[in-house]
Amino acid sequence: MLQEIMNLKSIKVYAILSLLVFNLHSYAQVTIDEKDNLLKDSGFSKEVLDATKVTEDGRVKIDGVAAVVGDYLVLESDISKAYMDMKNQEIGEITFCEVAETLMENKLFAHHAQIDSLPFSPGRVESFTEQQIAQFVSQVGSMERLLGFYKIETESELRDQLNEINTQRMLAEEMQGAIVDEVEITPEETRDFFEAIPEDEVPLISDEVEIAQIIIKPEVGEKEKQAVINRLNEFRDDVLSGGSFATKAVLYSEDRGSRSQGGKITLTRQDSFVKEFKDAAFSLQEGEVSKPFETEFGWHILTVERIRGQQVDVRHILLYPEISPEAVEKAKEKIELVRQKIVDGEVSFRNAAREVSDEKETRESGGQLINNATGDRRFELTKIDPAIYDQVSRLKENEVSPVIKDSEPRTGKVFYKLITVTKKIPEHVAEFSNDYTRIRDLALQQKKIKEINKWKSKKVLDTYIKVNGDYRACEFAKSWIKQ
Repeated sequence: MLQEIMNLKSIKVYAILSLLVFNLHSYAQVTIDEKDNLLKDSGFSKEVLDATKVTEDGRVKIDGVAAVVGDYLVLESDISKAYMDMKNQEIGEITFCEVAETLMENKLFAHHAQIDSLPFSPGRVESFTEQQIAQFVSQVGSMERLLGFYKIETESELRDQLNEINTQRMLAEEMQGAIVDEVEITPEETRDFFEAIPEDEVPLISDEVEIAQIIIKPEVGEKEKQAVINRLNEFRDDVLSGGSFATKAVLYSEDRGSRSQGGKITLTRQDSFVKEFKDAAFSLQEGEVSKPFETEFGWHILTVERIRGQQVDVRHILLYPEISPEAVEKAKEKIELVRQKIVDGEVSFRNAAREVSDEKETRESGGQLINNATGDRRFELTKIDPAIYDQVSRLKENEVSPVIKDSEPRTGKVFYKLITVTKKIPEHVAEFSNDYTRIRDLALQQKKIKEINKWKSKKVLDTYIKVNGDYRACEFAKSWIKQ
């Protein structure tokens, strides 16, 4: 029960914050006139102004504004939209008060992140926004449909509003991270946490599995590789002769995330791009164009558009070498042979993975997968990728799956894999020794929540906060409204 309650709360909060991306209002900063709680007009969007009343002296009367937290507004329409979207998605029972509190907390975090001048990368926001737009466009079919869906006139306006929303969300994340950055949990605290749970509320651990896999990818031939290099060199020569790099990226780049923006990416040395890409981005001067270079994603050329201290704006074109049908068939034959040798007992799955798997991240561990969410080997069976759920759920321990044909999500390139379940853990009531990692994570989560709530209680006292209308009657409002 305890685990279910904590997970449900996390799901609700995550869902509400996720909906901020789809609720494209202006999140303009505001200035409060303390004497009468009116807002000075700071260039609000038409949607905000429609929900407010401008006084003769240019201030904005709070009308249709559910709350003000520091420099941020929470509009009633924000709350209504998030509430209805959650209802439509059937994400548990939730109230308008819960939605309002979550949005207000997000504003409080963002407000103090700015006050504390936490490290923040506008380039990270821009890159994330570009990825969002590319994803949205792929979902609805075209930029025109996307703009029509959000009732926004221009792509630039859409980008500006998403940047504003993402800035606020990332500021809030930075603030929360700073609050709990040094929070740790000791084994003694973990045991105390577990022993304090009433016997009838000890968490129930769902069916779990430990999985290993072997990946075989078709090899790229030298002929196909050279064809890509030659093509990129043609683009480079044309750009150096005055051609448009951005246009070529739109027309030819196979990077779906940046293609619509002419291949533009903003990055810093700390961003999680592969080494070869960052080396190229930070070794060129403005206007220079790199020679073709290879990363794990394919072949690129790159130009530096602007250098801003530790941050650079680049454009790149990505091409993938063609994979011949013969190479695909050869990869299939290879993995079928590997499977047969494992089934016949000639080699263990673990040793076969170390010897032939093309997935370098898991090869040395014998193909063993690590759950990024928990840091251990266990995966909840119901949360496994639906594409392989049937294969995994039906396998016995150490049984090898049939050959599975799959494809890279970024490139669409085909590869083959084998899966085995190295261990099955049936559903059970949590035990301290066997489920220590799960219990530790719950204890740490609870400790972080307490630390954040302690921070929130303190900051509410020295932050300008205004709660309006019916939301003053919400239970949470008692701790937000200064008496």
